[in-house]
Amino acid sequence: MAALSASRAAVRGLLRAPRCLCRPLGASAALQQIPRAKVRARSQPGLGAGLRAAASVPVVFDEHHLSEVQNMASEEKLDQVVDSMKESKVALIGKIHTPMEYKGELASYDMRLRRKLDLFANVVHVKSLPGYKTRHNNLDLVIIREQTEGEYSSLEHESAKGVIECLKIITRAKSQRIAKFAFDFATKKGRSKVTAVHKANIMKLGDGLFLQCCEEVAELYPKIKFDTMIIDNCCMQLVQNPYQFDVLVMPNLYGNIIDNLAAGLVGGAGVVPGESYSAEYAVFEMGARHPFAQAVGRNIANPTAMLLSAANMLRHLNLEFHSNLISDAVKKVIKVGKVRTRDLGGYCTTSDFVKSVIDNLHPHYGA
Repeated sequence: MAALSASRAAVRGLLRAPRCLCRPLGASAALQQIPRAKVRARSQPGLGAGLRAAASVPVVFDEHHLSEVQNMASEEKLDQVVDSMKESKVALIGKIHTPMEYKGELASYDMRLRRKLDLFANVVHVKSLPGYKTRHNNLDLVIIREQTEGEYSSLEHESAKGVIECLKIITRAKSQRIAKFAFDFATKKGRSKVTAVHKANIMKLGDGLFLQCCEEVAELYPKIKFDTMIIDNCCMQLVQNPYQFDVLVMPNLYGNIIDNLAAGLVGGAGVVPGESYSAEYAVFEMGARHPFAQAVGRNIANPTAMLLSAANMLRHLNLEFHSNLISDAVKKVIKVGKVRTRDLGGYCTTSDFVKSVIDNLHPHYGA
């Protein structure tokens, strides 16, 4: 993703110690991780140096390049990425752009990566940014998506000439797991309601099973309010009255759609961070998976989502001070409103935004 180059420099300048896998690749993908070893992070001249001067964060990036677009992807490289992530347990990843052309493999590298690590839960926190006005302000909702089965099971075949069958897989085990994750998340974060999003009125068996599992799990959490909503109505309700939602849990495809819709409510794909979890691993990434390919090489992409994702990663690593340092600086730049990228109605470049973030880090030091 285009935003990653500058945001990578920002993050790298700010991160320096356990050991991370970090790196963007234009419209394709780069993967960034975090174990704990020697420093191996590169940074853009000036930007990274300025960030290092502003804040010394004990994280080191172990970089891996994985791109289907730039012919930099292979099973060998994917295995190297997976091995590194298994060692570090934490990663910061760029958008892995998936070409639409069928090249003999139905599952993209992004999907295979998530399956190999069993990253079953994708979490996107959609929150309004102070100082940037949208149709709905003061939004604060969380979308939790099961992302290892459903419509993205990569089970397609041509049963007869001109007839394609695409299988949607819903299992009790994975539906119960994501439902429990959602209720545990709501409990831990002090949230009051979980909404299960489905299409059980049409897909009576598949989505019916998902809904049944959510209802069963909800009974174990009497202090959390539970309701359900059909996916098409949910889309309309999010646009009309998003304040009614708190935590939403849903199958794979619905989550992919709702993530992007909700991101549009607070400023777009460039401002919403995301994360994915398995029982062992945590991956931090953009919340709305939009490659913004037209921004590649033009220095116009908004790095906010990647910077906030990096801040969330630091919080996960118990580096609370450094996490707040970065996120506060990013939010201050947006709130002041003098430096904004084109997607937020401004004329500034990615580099301008990152420099402004660096400038807003300095007051925290030596003051």
